[in-house]
Amino acid sequence: MGKLYVVPTPVGNLEDMTFRAIRILKEADLILAEDTRTSGILLKHFEIKNAMQSHHKFNEHKMVESVVNRIKAGETVALISDAGTPGISDPGFLVVRECVRNGIEVQCLPGATALVPALVASGLPNEKFCFEGFLPQKKGRMTRLKILAEEHRTMVFYESPHRLVKALTQFAEHFGAERQASVSREISKIHEETVRGTLTELIEHFTANDPRGEIVIVVAGIDD
Repeated sequence: MGKLYVVPTPVGNLEDMTFRAIRILKEADLILAEDTRTSGILLKHFEIKNAMQSHHKFNEHKMVESVVNRIKAGETVALISDAGTPGISDPGFLVVRECVRNGIEVQCLPGATALVPALVASGLPNEKFCFEGFLPQKKGRMTRLKILAEEHRTMVFYESPHRLVKALTQFAEHFGAERQASVSREISKIHEETVRGTLTELIEHFTANDPRGEIVIVVAGIDD
């Protein structure tokens, strides 16, 4: 029986790719990639020419069985996403779950993910935190925010740049305008930036300065 490797890829800077990750991708019989065009740039940079197949949220339900069968037949499969660690707000959970259910060895390499650098750089308490990922866009969003208004741990969210100000405004409404927070964007890239302050200050900043790139919002929990 083969093995499934979950391989983190850089969130920005290609130099963050580990030697071990490169070796595994070169040795894999099949690389499952969220977007073959995006991953193709990465693989070409490191001269990795192995077979690659698209694996994303729109087709992963259909693909899981065939992937499991290939691993059972002895193939080694490597799972990557566009950036960061697969399964963390990215496709990958379903194939990992089915491999575990089928007694297939699953090994996740340590590596890049956007939430940890943003949390550490925020300067907010991080001995305990909760990762919320992307909040629901419509149904359930307000309910979730009401629950999180009582959260004592530091909270970490992912958000798209064009929805950032709206999200910060909703946080201010539910958590209080003076709640401390930070916004990190373009982590590990040339234009990496972390802006810290109250939610009001962050709203003012990103209203005046159009945000770009991948966004991580870190919000302090309610004071004890």
